[in-house]
Amino acid sequence: MKTIEGFKLRKLGIEYILVGETMELINFNKMITFNETAAFLWQQAERLSREKGSFDVSALCKALCDEYDVAPDKAMTDVSQTVSEWRDAGVLEE
Repeated sequence: MKTIEGFKLRKLGIEYILVGETMELINFNKMITFNETAAFLWQQAERLSREKGSFDVSALCKALCDEYDVAPDKAMTDVSQTVSEWRDAGVLEE
């Protein structure tokens, strides 16, 4: 899977929001907010999408474990849930 181009992560106070930069990506009924960890994961997903053409949950788990002190099984649960939320929000391509 990969991130859809045209969404940009912006910092707003202590939170991050994902905004569409083109008219077809703007949906004012849905705002996606991230905490710092989810923002880190989005940045990794964007980087992998750009550099390798796609990303998978295991790559994000590895990045999360490398950056934060988190057990691999906990990382897998958290990353899987986060990616599922991104799918539901329509910000990923399969």
